[in-house]
Amino acid sequence: MAQASYTSFGHYASRVRDDVNAALDLYSQLAEGCPDRLRKAIRYSLLSPGKRLRPLLVILGAEACGGKLSTAMPAACAVEMVHAYSLIHDDLPAMDDDDLRRGRPTCHKAFDEPTAILAGDALLTLAFEVIAKEIKPSEVAAACCSSLAGAAGACSMVGGQADDILSEGIVGGIEMLDSIHRRKTGAMILVSLQLGAMTANANRAQLQSLQQYGSRLGLAFQITDDLLDVRGSEADVGKRVGKDSQHGKLTFPGLLGVDESVKRAEQLIDEACGALAIFEEKSGDLESLARYVLERNR
Repeated sequence: MAQASYTSFGHYASRVRDDVNAALDLYSQLAEGCPDRLRKAIRYSLLSPGKRLRPLLVILGAEACGGKLSTAMPAACAVEMVHAYSLIHDDLPAMDDDDLRRGRPTCHKAFDEPTAILAGDALLTLAFEVIAKEIKPSEVAAACCSSLAGAAGACSMVGGQADDILSEGIVGGIEMLDSIHRRKTGAMILVSLQLGAMTANANRAQLQSLQQYGSRLGLAFQITDDLLDVRGSEADVGKRVGKDSQHGKLTFPGLLGVDESVKRAEQLIDEACGALAIFEEKSGDLESLARYVLERNR
């Protein structure tokens, strides 16, 4: 893709991130009754500097289907709340035991473990409150709640995380690895696009196209994440690197090697972009975002 497209997408993403951050700030101005320390921990994690990839996907999915940013914003914020909750819990000593996230101390390091657990719990429930209250009509809100719950639940993100932990130190194949990460990482990326499309009253063909795009993008994202853990730097990644091999985790570079992992990610991104033909000129930003995911490990 031409450099001009990357530049254009960069400007777009920067502007939309500002809108997302402002909405997240508003939604996390919690009412009286929330203890001050808990409120600070929630906002510390939710508002920490980030690329806001998942909210961007919600909004881009909506716009590709003819929807508006303002209509998609509650769903975009809800997805980021679920993502922030998952990061807080993943970083805990009982899970991945990380002390750095997005270049800052993780929530349990900045506060304490009980507060971090509760901050994650609060963000998960806040996500569904925002959708239920802010998305109209109620039928769309209910459908969005159902889709997000499914993607974040025991058969998707949480189940993938559980299998990821159980796979530490064991020999597994590509089928197991794909299964883990289509749920652990891919499900939330896919549902982000679906939520955006639902707020825009997308038709079946549009939903199917976004599903094909999102399923491939999610797996490519995880491959590049694994590659960054192997050859990235802590300063660039914003968290400790090399920890996957230390924990004996099943990863794409560990199973396929670095070069083959890069090829697999490139193929997935090409397939993801190819799935967007139905959107014609409206596919540009989604294609640029996919190419950006690939560029993360270069």
